[in-house]
Order: sequence, then C-alpha cells, then structure tokens
Amino acid sequence: MAMGRTKCGKTTLAVCREKQMSHPGKPHIFSIKGFDREAFFVYCDLQRNNVMLHLLRKGALQVTERELISKKELLELTGISYGQLYRWKRKNLIPEEWFIRKSTFTGQETFFPKESILARIDKIVNMKDDLSLDELADVFSPNLSEVAFGRSELEKRNIVTKETLDFYIEQQGTSAVYNFENMICMYALDKLLKTGKMTLEEGKGLIQTMTEHYPKLQGKTGELIFFRKMGMSGFVIATSPGEVYFEPRVRVVARISIAECAEELKIKLS
Repeated sequence: MAMGRTKCGKTTLAVCREKQMSHPGKPHIFSIKGFDREAFFVYCDLQRNNVMLHLLRKGALQVTERELISKKELLELTGISYGQLYRWKRKNLIPEEWFIRKSTFTGQETFFPKESILARIDKIVNMKDDLSLDELADVFSPNLSEVAFGRSELEKRNIVTKETLDFYIEQQGTSAVYNFENMICMYALDKLLKTGKMTLEEGKGLIQTMTEHYPKLQGKTGELIFFRKMGMSGFVIATSPGEVYFEPRVRVVARISIAECAEELKIKLS
C-alpha cells in the first residue's frame, strides 16, 4: 500500500492508496484518516489517480459549516420541553454527538445541526404514539439490523425499484439472502438514481464505496457525499459530526445521511 502525508490546515492527514491491478475501469480507493474522523474516497478513473493528492495538497477548500440551531431556539421552534429533549437523549433517540457545546458571548451554549435535529424531532413526535421509546431507539440506531431477505421478499416489500435491484445484483452477484448492509447500499443507490443526478455508471462507485466502507462506521453516524470534478465523479463516506472540505472546483452533487437511510429502511422492513 502506498502511503503519503499531506497537511490540510492544522490537521495532518495520512493518505493511503490501496494497490490496484491496472485494469481499465477499476476504481482507485483512497482512505483519509484525520485525528477525530475518517473519510473514504473512491475515484472511478485510473487515469486521474493523483487527483486526490492534488485535492488535499494545499488544503484549499470550501464547504460551509453546517447550519446550527441553539437549544433555546430549538425548544421555541418545536414546542418541546427541556425535559423531553434530554429524556429523548437518554433513550438514545437523539445522538450524543448532536449536542454541540460552543463558546458564545454569554458563555457556553448547546447547539445542534439544524436540519438533522428538526427532522429527528418531527419523526419522534409523529411516531411516538405508535411505537414505544425503546422501539423508536431501535429505528434510529445506526447499528446494523439483523434482518435478511431473499430477492422475492425484497421485491414484495418494494424496498427499492426493480431496476435498482437488478443493477445491484448485476454488480455484486446473486445471493440467496441480502443482509442489512446489502439493503442499505441498495437503498442509497435507489435514492440517488431517483433524483436523476447520478448515472448507472456512477452508481458502480457508490456500490463499491458503501460495500467497502459502510461496515467501518461501526454504529457511528455518517454521511454519503457524491461529488464531481472536471467530468469525474466520486463518493465519500464521512463520519458525523464534522465537515469535508473540497477545493473550489469540486461540486457537491448530493449528500445523503446514512443514518436517515437506515431509519427509513428499518421502517420499511418492520
């Protein structure tokens, strides 16, 4: 394995390129590890295998920090109480890492990733009459579900479209049963294909990224990021909370919360 080091701001990143056979069309896989997060990159073009090092070399990048909402604003906006918020936290309905402590002119305050916390509270409020808090915790847990289904059951439950299922099986081969890792990969693939923003050819990179790196999240929340640069596409799985920074010429096409995919998938499977 080739190993190099490059600096991005104050963070030194180790850049690893897995050895690949020189077959046309085989993607190169890069693993980038920082002090407190990991990001996994797949590029689908052997002829551009230095793009990653170029992308990180100057640390020249831009992605705006996620919009945050203060605890006070959150309680006012949603109408929930302080007690409800922290009860849901104790029940693991809201991840610990979403409680972000920041210094302000009034002292230390708690903030949350706005889009994620509002979506989660909306789901809790709408589902808590039908499911117990423990059952909700299982739905929201990023841990792998133990379910596994054959192809006929997946088609019956309409987990993904037939086209997506056929394409996934074409790439990964036929199996007697498909486990949760397989299904969440299919589900993310289906979501992006339905947007019309990703081609089937690019979907091959998504399948490889999810298959290779999703298990490494090991219960941590993460995000799948689809991006393009100069006609080339790539995928990143990044642990949350945190940001991934790209140079200005990189265009982020879509960001998908893997935790939300897992939640939606578990509801479909229940």
